[in-house]
Amino acid sequence: MIVLPCHCMNLRNAARKVSALYDAALEPLGITIAQFSLLRRVERLGPVSLTELGRVTDHDRSTIGRNVRLLEKMGLLAQGKGKDQRETMVTLTAEGRRVLAEGAPLWDACQARIEDRLGLERIAAIADILTAL
Repeated sequence: MIVLPCHCMNLRNAARKVSALYDAALEPLGITIAQFSLLRRVERLGPVSLTELGRVTDHDRSTIGRNVRLLEKMGLLAQGKGKDQRETMVTLTAEGRRVLAEGAPLWDACQARIEDRLGLERIAAIADILTAL
């Protein structure tokens, strides 16, 4: 019997390694790649409800709420009421915008290091494969 490596574990290990590279790049700002990505998502969506933010990031409301509250404590996001008083809206603070501005070149440099290491052909192949999942 041929034993194949577990695809899930290979992908999880690769994701941890890639996340560690981005986390190291963003460390001077005191945030992780997951936090940076969430800040970028809020920036792109503008004022966004917790429900919509959870939907577009594929997180349940309690998880996205915890992540937003942490970034709010860090002074990077703010929460407020929307037009419908039952809905919580999330916006970037001035500090959040500053962190994104300072983080963008760090993120770009990390992207470039990964592209240099793997080559654009492999990067494109990875993107195609992951999109197919």
